[in-house]
Amino acid sequence: MSTLSGALAWLAANPGTFASALLDHVLLSVTGMLIGVAIALPAGVAVARRPLLAEWTIGFAGLLRTLPSLAVLAALLPLLGVGFTPSVVALAITAIPPVLVNTVIGLRQADPAALDAARGLGLTPLQRAWQVEVPLAAPLVLAGLRIAAVQVVSAAALATFIGGGGLGDLVTQGLALLDTGRMLVGAVAIAALALLAEGGFGLLERRAARYRDAPA
Repeated sequence: MSTLSGALAWLAANPGTFASALLDHVLLSVTGMLIGVAIALPAGVAVARRPLLAEWTIGFAGLLRTLPSLAVLAALLPLLGVGFTPSVVALAITAIPPVLVNTVIGLRQADPAALDAARGLGLTPLQRAWQVEVPLAAPLVLAGLRIAAVQVVSAAALATFIGGGGLGDLVTQGLALLDTGRMLVGAVAIAALALLAEGGFGLLERRAARYRDAPA
């Protein structure tokens, strides 16, 4: 109870510090997600209908998944220095694998009858991809976005180690100063953002699945 009261007391005394850290964390996460999705989604669409290339792409994405976020941050230090930019690049790398893999798998599992009908209507490959295949794959793509969002929000806490800011600053400062209130506020806020991302994308995923499965 004393730890909780200490966290509430710190939050009441430092609302500006908390708001600034929260805003930085959200900005890091959203920017990293947007860049990752902008790379992964078109790449998934491009390789999905090429079996060998799709297999290599999934393997490459699996390799990216094995890289620890902190190791990626450390590797970017000599190239990009410290601060916002290397943090965002590392988060984009974190976001790519789940979105890329789920996009490829979702497109490859698209209903062949729907694709044949689209060809019969004279749609071009690009039109078939965006008007037929992507909507059919939407639930899996959104599942990839959900996984990526949770991972990015969590990994953004590590940006503090290279001066990227965010809620991780509160955790590391709390540890350094033995200020459990500050540390708890940062940790709980990170967890809450991750749960919010999970719930939001999960809701979109379920709605997309119902829309896809609804009778014509």
